[in-house]
Amino acid sequence: MLDNANIRKDFPMLQKTMQSHPLVYLDSGATTLKPRQVIDAVVNYYENYGANAHRGDYDLSYFVDQEYEQTRKDVAAFLHAADAREIVYTSGASSALNLVAYGYGRKFLQRGDIILTSVAEHASCVLPWMRVAQECGAVVQYVPLDAQGRITLEAVASMMNERVRVVALAHISNVLGYLAPMREICELAHRYGAVVVVDGAQSVPHIPLDVVAMDCDFLAFSAHKMCGPTGIGILYGKLELLDAMDPLYLGGDSNARFDMCGNIQLKNAPYKFESGTQPIEGIFGLHAALQYIQSIGRKNIHAWEMELHDYAIRELRRLDNIEVYNPDADTGIITFNVKNVFAQDAATFFNANGIAVRSGQHCAKLLNNMLDTSATIRASFYLYTSYADVDRFLDVCRRATMEACLDVFF
Repeated sequence: MLDNANIRKDFPMLQKTMQSHPLVYLDSGATTLKPRQVIDAVVNYYENYGANAHRGDYDLSYFVDQEYEQTRKDVAAFLHAADAREIVYTSGASSALNLVAYGYGRKFLQRGDIILTSVAEHASCVLPWMRVAQECGAVVQYVPLDAQGRITLEAVASMMNERVRVVALAHISNVLGYLAPMREICELAHRYGAVVVVDGAQSVPHIPLDVVAMDCDFLAFSAHKMCGPTGIGILYGKLELLDAMDPLYLGGDSNARFDMCGNIQLKNAPYKFESGTQPIEGIFGLHAALQYIQSIGRKNIHAWEMELHDYAIRELRRLDNIEVYNPDADTGIITFNVKNVFAQDAATFFNANGIAVRSGQHCAKLLNNMLDTSATIRASFYLYTSYADVDRFLDVCRRATMEACLDVFF
């Protein structure tokens, strides 16, 4: 089990107050707080190196090159990827998912092909495929969710046929926190010749993951959801698929040579996808975040999150004023509403009490019909969330009535 009290000392933001209350940060599903080790790594780049990667013939640049490529190797090891060349730097999970949709989908999808996704997906796992489908004449279809809102293997199987070319799903739902049976889905999809694109934004930071064992074709995640900096993300892709794909952007460092006649020879993956100067300070920070997460262990992180989650759910079940939509979530996400109170109004009441939660549709706008609500509140835990945080959250839940929420505004 992790040492939560000592972990909390690493996070400067946890010393802050909000609305004159000690900050309780329960929005880690949107972005995580950053430990001092990651902040120091970013500052270290700016104060001590500052050079570009793969461009300089001097010591500072050489060190940056080494850190740049060692981070790639360590990401590969973190995912249990077979080859570091299967790791592409992007600006985030959204960028990585768009890269697959446009770099692979636009090139290989044909009229009448089917892209399978679900109504539980984040917009970044749906909208790129909608646009690519419109451009090439493919069709987007949606895997039905079960009564809880889960994606099941049986539901995916009911949608599979020889026209399905892409299956694009989240490993863990960012709204409901349910874990999809991704290894079995990959096996099924591959029997039909489809590729599987995994949105790993909510799984990579929280649970042990092996892309080779899963046998996914692509997987995307962001550093900022696992204690790293914003502006840096990862696309994992099987090497043969990356080699077949086209980059979205062309520019410096993506090509081996070009001439005035328009002949362009691109570099091999991953470099053909990394045009221009990458967020080098973000890569330094990502490396520090990887080391930090590994020092604690994702198995321990997940166990801690679920301990807090189960405790919170037991207490929330006692409250008549709270409706929870995912009491059996597989990670530390609790999606709920205060009865008879609009989600944003209730979130403002939580804010007035020093508690940061997210309200709205959580970028999954297709899920509202299934939940039968226009918006929800999401509390999401991580390794630095404490029992005291959860107790503060529960206390505010107990006091969250229509009158109390409206009093914040008057």
